[in-house]
Amino acid sequence: MNWGGNVVYRAPRLHRPDTLEELGHLVRRAERVRILGTRHTFNALPDTTGDLISLERFDRILSLDEAALTVTVQAGVQYAELGAYLHGRGYALANLASLPHLSVVGACSTGTHGSGLHQQGLASAVTALELMTTTGERQTFSQAADLEQFSGMVVSLGALGVVTQMTLRIEPTYQVLQEVYEQVPVAEVLTRFEEVMGQADSVSLFTTWQHDCFDTLWLKRRVNDDLPALPARLFGGVRAGREHHPVWSAAAESCTVQGGIAGPWHERWPHFRAGHTPSSGEEIQSEYLLPLEHASAALTALFALGDRLAPLLFVSEVRTVAADELWLSPAYRQDSVALHFTWRRDESAVRSVLSEVETALAPFGARPHWGKVFETSPGRLAAVVPRLPDFRRLAGSLDPAGKFRNAYLDRLVFQEQSAASAGR
Repeated sequence: MNWGGNVVYRAPRLHRPDTLEELGHLVRRAERVRILGTRHTFNALPDTTGDLISLERFDRILSLDEAALTVTVQAGVQYAELGAYLHGRGYALANLASLPHLSVVGACSTGTHGSGLHQQGLASAVTALELMTTTGERQTFSQAADLEQFSGMVVSLGALGVVTQMTLRIEPTYQVLQEVYEQVPVAEVLTRFEEVMGQADSVSLFTTWQHDCFDTLWLKRRVNDDLPALPARLFGGVRAGREHHPVWSAAAESCTVQGGIAGPWHERWPHFRAGHTPSSGEEIQSEYLLPLEHASAALTALFALGDRLAPLLFVSEVRTVAADELWLSPAYRQDSVALHFTWRRDESAVRSVLSEVETALAPFGARPHWGKVFETSPGRLAAVVPRLPDFRRLAGSLDPAGKFRNAYLDRLVFQEQSAASAGR
């Protein structure tokens, strides 16, 4: 079962290999293979009718290259442990997601991101990766050696092979502080959206789409010598007098320190502490990214659905993500607004209302997050993910028999190839 409890894996076999040799043996003999990370995917993307392999025991940080400013990790390493390791040695990543519990490889492979007008998704930090192919052999690919092909390999959905390790770009360590404002008027955000989202390095707005104010505005800023103090009131909101959970009524013990108290980057970029259960633990998540210039219109369309959305929601989060060049990234070549939904675990009701959400966002070219629940059709995906044909060709060259595919990928990503194969 996945972390949110909405997906039960149907794979007949689950393996937890200890070594690369054991992993290679499993891959060679299997007809179909999928890889399981930290189980934070909310759809059937990781599942298979063949062999499901957990890489949780591949949990070593392999090397820190101070000259090249890179770190190399095995596939089971989570951001929480990598963050502590890097900070303890004077280094940092540029960005993190709201959950530190994610595996580095799993998050990058599905296009997961943090927030910030100038912050790219997590996969943009990847400079090299090692891929185990269908024969169990390992090949290394790098940004430096083949930028074009590599741009199709980082956000791969596990369809190209088993990513056994990744190398990430790092920088000198730094501190971050976060401050929260309450009851920011919707009208203020709609008219000044980019100004609001540019107020800090990472910005999040939380709402249930049913009031005339956003519940909270979270601002996370890198600490430097000339960092200005923020006022008691900002964009019509009031500085919070208590620490907040993204869900207004929930206790904040699981959340990272707020109130403008500076701390290490890896303990502030995420919303949640590494040692606590994030969010509710029993939920469904959806997310859509669309061009930044459509942000106000898209928000307006969702507030019009507020009465339909609110009964099924724990909370929604509004963030921004800078454009990148990764083929399957939801922010491919477009600065984006990201609209996230944390739903109560009632999948049939959620899927019903998702159709309305996707209809409302369709005029803006919304792209779904690959690891979340969505109703987007294969045809619609082909229209909004322009490099899908290139990705299919890349997958065909590395995995011509489709060993690393499953029914979910066949339907959404490889539909044209599947149809052609069926016709032969």
